[in-house]
Amino acid sequence: MNVQHPPQGETAPPPPDAYPAEYDVEYPDHQLNRLTTFFRIFMAIPILIVLGSLSAGQYGAGEDYAVYAGGAGGASLLTLPPLLMILFRKKYPRWWFDWNQELLRFVGRVAIYLSLLDDRYPSTDERQSLRLSLRYPNAETELMRGMPLVKWLLAIPHYIVLFFLGTFAFVAVLIAWFAILFTGRYPRPLFDFIVGVQRWWLRVTAYMTVLTTDRYPPFRLSP
Repeated sequence: MNVQHPPQGETAPPPPDAYPAEYDVEYPDHQLNRLTTFFRIFMAIPILIVLGSLSAGQYGAGEDYAVYAGGAGGASLLTLPPLLMILFRKKYPRWWFDWNQELLRFVGRVAIYLSLLDDRYPSTDERQSLRLSLRYPNAETELMRGMPLVKWLLAIPHYIVLFFLGTFAFVAVLIAWFAILFTGRYPRPLFDFIVGVQRWWLRVTAYMTVLTTDRYPPFRLSP
């Protein structure tokens, strides 16, 4: 049987049953910088100010997603405008979608840096080690008018689970901090767990905050 592989330099398309919000981080299979790891919270202050400035004086619809980012600030994701457009026009303007996706990527890179998953300082536009993508919805056929009004209620079980997972993830980052200082390496089980929690948060954010899918998020850490 012949197996077709994607051309070199291209990624394979996601499987048909993949959730329409994908998140992954490249594992740093090398020695991490002990000095920048030790002072990480202080080194992140400038980029946190930049991220916080995006929400100054605006509706902080992205606060929940930013919580998982380890305090990355309440970035201004667009929630109410898409909600109204879906409710009354069955439309999701593409530029609103692009704004939300790129902002989530920026928040994600800050989260990765704060979680010690990458030594590189978070870029405002380059992808770096993060692989985050949302699938642009066909609002006419994929989004129901009334769903945005009840998603906050339907997502409550996820918030309960993520409260505990977020606590465990915080402890895992502390353990990883000590591991990097002594060994220069990020323990792979801790890395996979923290990325899994961040992946879970993204799926809930896509479902309830940026409203790009009506598909209920799965209760799992894995892709």
